Amino acid sequence: MISYILKSSLSLFVGFFIILSCLLFLATCNKADRQLPGLRISDNHRYLETETGNPFFWLGDTGWLLFTKLTREEAEKYFENRKELGFNVIQVMVLHSLNAVNIYGDSALINRQIDQPNETPGNLFNDPGQYDFWDHVDYLVDLEGKKGLYMALVPVWGSNVRSDHVTGKQAAKYALWLAERYKDKPNIIWVNGGDVKGSDSTAVWNTIGKTIRNNNPLQLITYHPFGRTQSSTWFHNEDWLDFNMFQSGHRRYDQDTTDLAYGEDNWRYVVDDYSKVPVKPTLDGEPFYEGIPQGLHDTSQPLWKDNNVRRYAYWRVFAGACGFTYGHSAIMQFHKPGDPTPGGYGVKINWDSALYAPGAGQLKYLKQLMLSRPYFERVPAQNILVEEQGVKYDYQAATRGKNYAFVYTYSGRDIMLNPDKLPGLQTTASWLNPRDGSYSESSTYKNSDLPVFDPPGEPAAGNDWVLVMDFK
Repeated sequence: MISYILKSSLSLFVGFFIILSCLLFLATCNKADRQLPGLRISDNHRYLETETGNPFFWLGDTGWLLFTKLTREEAEKYFENRKELGFNVIQVMVLHSLNAVNIYGDSALINRQIDQPNETPGNLFNDPGQYDFWDHVDYLVDLEGKKGLYMALVPVWGSNVRSDHVTGKQAAKYALWLAERYKDKPNIIWVNGGDVKGSDSTAVWNTIGKTIRNNNPLQLITYHPFGRTQSSTWFHNEDWLDFNMFQSGHRRYDQDTTDLAYGEDNWRYVVDDYSKVPVKPTLDGEPFYEGIPQGLHDTSQPLWKDNNVRRYAYWRVFAGACGFTYGHSAIMQFHKPGDPTPGGYGVKINWDSALYAPGAGQLKYLKQLMLSRPYFERVPAQNILVEEQGVKYDYQAATRGKNYAFVYTYSGRDIMLNPDKLPGLQTTASWLNPRDGSYSESSTYKNSDLPVFDPPGEPAAGNDWVLVMDFK
C-alpha cells in the first residue's frame, strides 16, 4: 500500500513538473516573441515612453512602399542600416493603392475591394513562389521587431478614400481585420489617414480610428494629414488619437501659398499643438525629404540637403515635439534600376545608395542629445534668450530641463542668454557639432557674468551649432 502511494505521489509530482515546465516554456516563448516593449504616452502627456517607463524618442524613417517594392533580403538590409543609424520607427503604407501587389507578384485584395483581403491558408514563409501579400507583411513586421524597430502602419493611403473607393462599411470591416491580425504585435503604431485633410471623408477616418482603438487598445494611433496641415485641426479631441502629427511639407518660404502659411517655420506647428487641451504629444510626420526638389514637383528646383534636414529636426524638437521623422526621396519610394515606371520627383539614385545620405547619418546625434539628460522634464524655453529669437534662417530654438538647456542656431549667430531665467550660480557650456556629434571643450561661467556665446566659424546658413549647458 505504501509503495502504491509513493508511486502515485511520484507520478503526480512528475506530471506537475512537466506541466509547470511547459507553462514556463510557453511564457518564455511568448516573451521572446514580443521582442520589443509596447509604447504608451508619458505621464505628462508630452512624450512617448515604453511600457517599462523608459523614454522613447521617435526617430522615424519614411519607407512608404516597403511592402510592395522590397524582397525580404532587401528589407533586412534596410532595417539593419536604419538600426545602425539610430532610427527606431519606420513609416509604411499597408495599401498605397487598392491594386497593390508585392514584389513576389501577390495581390493584397480581391477585386480591389478593401474589405476582401486576399489571404491564403497558413504562413508560407519558405517558398518565394508562394509569398502571400499578407504573409509578407507579417514577416517584415516580425523582422523589424527583431531589429529593434517599430513599424508605423498607414492602413490605406488617403487618396483611395478621397476618391470614394472605400465606404465607411468597408473601412470598418478592413480596420477590424487589421486590428485582429496585428493585435499581439507590440512594435506596431497605427497612422490613420495618409496625406489627406481630415475634413475629407472625416467619417471614414473616425471609423478606422475607433475600430482599431476598440479592438486594439494597447497600440498607439495618430493621423497623417495633408501638407501644411495638422491632425489636431480635426481629431484632437477624438479618444482614438493618442498623439498629433503634422506634415510641414516640402516647400520653401517663397513657395508657400496655403492658408496655414508658416513656410519653413515648422516649429510653429509644434507651438500650436503644444498649447492645446487635452495635452497630447506631437511630431512632424512628413517634412521635406533629403534629395527631393524644393517645392516637390518642379524637378528644376534645388534639392533639399542635409543642412536643411538638421534645421527642421532641431527646430521642431526644441519647440517641444516628441520626435522627428526623416525621409529621403529615393528611399520613401524604394527606387530601383529597372522599375517599370520612372521614379517620382526626379529621383536620380537608387534606394540602397541613398541609405548613406549624410542627413540620415546625422540625426542620431539629436536623439543622443535628447536622451543624455532627464527626458520627461524637458520644455520649450525661448525665454532664456535675451535678444529676439530671429526670423527665418536666423531663428534660434531653445529647450531646457531643470538643470540643463540647449540652444540651436542654424546660421551660427551669436547667442545671448538671460541669466535671470537660468537656475543655480554657474553654467558649464560646450558646443555640439550636429554634423558629426563632436563636442568642443567645455567652459564654466558665473551666471551673473555670462559671455555672448559665439559659435565656431563665420555666420552663414548651414553653419549650425547647439549650445549645450548644465547648471549648478
